Amino acid sequence: MKQMLPILTLIATAAFLASPFLADPFMGFDPDRFPVPQIDPPVQPAGYAFAIWGLIYAWLAVLAVVGVTLRRTDKAWQPVHLPLTLSLGPGALWLWVAGFAPLAATVLIFWMLGSAIWALLRSPAQDRWLLRVPVALYAGWLTAAAHVSLGVAIGGYGFASGEMAAVIAVAGATLVALAVGWVRADAPEYSAAVIWAFVAVIVANMPGAVPVAGATLVALVLVLAMSARGLWAGQQATRL
Repeated sequence: MKQMLPILTLIATAAFLASPFLADPFMGFDPDRFPVPQIDPPVQPAGYAFAIWGLIYAWLAVLAVVGVTLRRTDKAWQPVHLPLTLSLGPGALWLWVAGFAPLAATVLIFWMLGSAIWALLRSPAQDRWLLRVPVALYAGWLTAAAHVSLGVAIGGYGFASGEMAAVIAVAGATLVALAVGWVRADAPEYSAAVIWAFVAVIVANMPGAVPVAGATLVALVLVLAMSARGLWAGQQATRL
C-alpha cells in the first residue's frame, strides 16, 4: 500500500494541475452569490499575486514525478504522500465549486490548507528542494487564500463590514502562519508565500482602505520576524 501512495499523489497532482483548464477562469467569487454582494472586497489581494500559482504548479509537478520514480520506496517521503494527496485530490474540484458555491468552496479550501500543513509538518529535511520547498510554498499560499475566502464570506453574509472582515481574515491567517512558522522554522518558504500574499493585500488597499493596509502591514512584520527567527536559529544550529 505504501508504494501505491506516490502513484496516488501523482494522480491527485495531475488532476489539480489540470483543473484550471477544465473550469471557467476564476476571477473571484460571484458577488451575487452572497446576501451582501462582495464587489472588489478589501481582503482580495492584487491580481498579480496569483502568478505564484505558476511556480507552485510547476514545483508540485516535479515533486510528484520524482516521488513516483526516484523516491517511490524512500521511507522519508512516505509520510508526506497521504496528506498531500488529501489536499490536492479534493483541491482539483475547488475551481468548479467556487463558481457556484462560495461557502462550500471556503470549507473545501480550509480542508486543503489543513492537509497541506499536515504534509509540511511531516516533510523530511532531506531532498529539501524537491519536497519540503514546494509543499511549503503551497501551504503558505493556501494559508492566505483560505482566509481570503473566509473574509469574503464574513462580509458576504453580513457578519462584518468589508474592511472589518478583511482585518479578521488577515488576523486569522497571521495566527496560523505564526504557529506553523514556530513549529516548522526550517521552512521559510512557507512564510515567504504568506508574506507575498500580504504585500498584495496592502497594494490592493492603498491608498483607499488604510486600516486594512495598516493591519496587514503589522501582520507582515510579525510573520517576517518569525521567519527571521527561524533562519537565525537554523544558522546557529549549523555552527554548533
